[in-house]
This record gives sequence, C-alpha cells and structure tokens, in this order.
Amino acid sequence: EVNSTEWDSKMAFWVGLVLARGRRRGAVRTCLRELQNGFERRGSVPLGLGTVLRELLRRGKLQRESDFMASVDSSWISWGVGVFILKPLKWTLSSVLGDSKIPEEEEVLIYVELLQEKAEEVYRLYQNSALSSHPVVALSELQSLCASVCPDERTFYLLLLQLQKEKRVTILEQNGEKIVKFARGLHAKVSPMNDVDIGVYQLMQSEQLLSQKVESLSQEAEKCKEDARSACRAGKKQLALRCLKSKRRTERRIEELHSKLDAVQGILDRIYASQTDQMVFNAYQAGVGALKLSMKDVTVERAENLVDQIQELCDTQDEVAQTLAGVGINGLEMDTEELEKELDSLLQDSTKEPAELPPVPQKVLNPPISDAELEAELERLTVCDGDLAQKASSASSKPETALGLNL
Repeated sequence: EVNSTEWDSKMAFWVGLVLARGRRRGAVRTCLRELQNGFERRGSVPLGLGTVLRELLRRGKLQRESDFMASVDSSWISWGVGVFILKPLKWTLSSVLGDSKIPEEEEVLIYVELLQEKAEEVYRLYQNSALSSHPVVALSELQSLCASVCPDERTFYLLLLQLQKEKRVTILEQNGEKIVKFARGLHAKVSPMNDVDIGVYQLMQSEQLLSQKVESLSQEAEKCKEDARSACRAGKKQLALRCLKSKRRTERRIEELHSKLDAVQGILDRIYASQTDQMVFNAYQAGVGALKLSMKDVTVERAENLVDQIQELCDTQDEVAQTLAGVGINGLEMDTEELEKELDSLLQDSTKEPAELPPVPQKVLNPPISDAELEAELERLTVCDGDLAQKASSASSKPETALGLNL
C-alpha cells in the first residue's frame, strides 16, 4: 500500500502464485496460515498475503467457506459438514455491500474455479460408472467412487454442494440413509426426488442384499460339503449325514433366493426399459414440436405457388438470353431468313458437278536456253542501246539549231 507504483505488478505476481499453488496441490480449501507456511523462506513469510487474499475475495477467485455454504439452498448441510452456518440475511448483506476485511489466519477459503472443475469431475465419474444405470445412488457408494478426487470427507461434501448449487444433484435422507439423485444428461436439471425414485432405490438395495445373501449361502453350502468329506474320512458317518442335510437345506434357500432375485431383476429391467421408452417418447415429442415450428408457414399451396414463380422466372431468363443472343455486331440485327436462303444456295452449288476444264498442254512453255543464245541476246541488246544513245544525241542537237535559226 505504501509503494503504489509497483502495486499492480506485485499484486499480479502474488495472485497468480496463490492460484497456481492451489491448482498444483489439487485442494479446493486453503487459509492464510497454510499459505504463510507454504511460502515461508528462511524463516520469513510474506507480509502482504492477507491483502492478496482480500483482493482475491473481491475478484471472486476465492470465497469464504461459510459464505459458500450459506449461498446454497439446502436443508442437509448441517449433517454433513458440521460447521457454523451463517444466517442467509448476513450472507446477503455481505455479498451486496462487499467485505473488505482481511481473512483470519484460520478462516477457510475456497478456490472457486477449482471447486467447479472438481465437481464436474465427480459428475463425469458417476456418468462413466455402473451406478449411472439409475439416477439414485447411495451417498456412501458415491463417496467410495470419488475417493480419488476427494482427499477428505469435507471436500466431498463441498463438491456435492457445488453440484446442488448447479441444480445437478439433490439429496434426501430415507430411513436414516442419505441418497443422492443425479440429473439425466450433461445439461439437464435434476428433478425433485419422488416416490418412484425411492421405490427403485429400494429395489436396487434389495437386489444387492439378495446377491450378498446368495453369495454367503453358497460359501456356507461349500463349507458343509467340505465338512461332510472330512467326517467321511474320519469315519463319522452321522456327522457327515448332518452336514449333507445342512448343505441341501442351504441349497434350497439359495434356489428360493435366486427366484426372488430374478423377480427383482425383472422388475428393475422393466423399469429401466420404461425409462428408456419415456426418453424416446420425450425425444419424439420434442422432434414433433420442432418440426411443427419449422413447418409453421409452409403449405402445399404456397409451395406450388413458389414453384410456379420459379418456373416463370426461368422462362423469362431464357427469353432474355435468346434476345441477347439474337443481337448482331454493332447492334445490327441479322435476318435469319436471308441467311437460311444463302446457306441453301451454297449447299446447292456444292452439290453440282464441277465444270469441264481444257486439257493440260503437253508443250513446254518455257524451254531451257543455252549459254550461246544468252550471249547473242546480250550483244543484241548492247547494239540496240548504242543506237538509242546516238539517236538521243542527234535529237538534242536539233533543237539548238532550231533555236539558233530562230534567233
């Protein structure tokens, strides 16, 4: 508080350290004394841990155990935890007005996020176990199942409180025994426990007791058989007969218990089948409701009208495409009839026989010229060029004479 410039950095460091320590230990509960002992170095403890815990309480990362338990609307807290429960009014006022007091050294605090994660883990353990065949289970069986997640009984009760706060379990005490009912489905809310749930739970308990009794009688019958063998070896015939009679009586009791056990199991199978049928029925009902909502504004007449509109639009598009395709270059329209007539005339001309052509001449048009002929032709051209030059000179002198005469 004195060094305000480093308040944020120091608070961020210690907040992260406290939360990381709780997650590393896996314990949902802590207190100021336990943190001081954990962070002790060379005989010294951090003096600002109380302020850090107060900040964590303000942020909602930690919560006082008493406040948490008072926030859960439950009538079975007192038998499980055995701690002082704050009055709901006091808890409401402290929640609304805020609590800026530094927690006491022995006051129990709860890691809120870690508690939620472990409660989810308990729910997954139940869903993946054989106990999930029915939503109602004995509290003792559930505690044995969650022994790996809950290190002590107090943590187990806190996890159940968190699940009850999330409306995923409900607790009931029946004939001195506490039973837990789970919600069916990951995102479902638990329904109140009814007579059907209690009856099914009693049937399950009867099945378990009958199975244990059958197993015990089977061991007893096997023991009578071994005693009869030992008596025969020892020559005690009367004792061996009594052991055999006891064995047969035990076997008859086992058969009776087997018949009762089969009846109980048959009833349970029918109950499970009816629950499955109910789930399927609810799913069908939800599907019908969703289908009605999705088909609310859809009728056969509207569908036919829509199809007619689509067909009209397609026809219009085809006509537009044909019109655009009939336009020639530079906007000049072509007469298709004239083009067809011209094409017919071309086809008729191509079908006519070709005209008769004159025969190819056999005489060579350009016979080869010899070198002597070429030289004679060259001399002749030279002579002709000389004559032409003389004539040109004479012609040029005549005008001069004429000019002189005229002068």
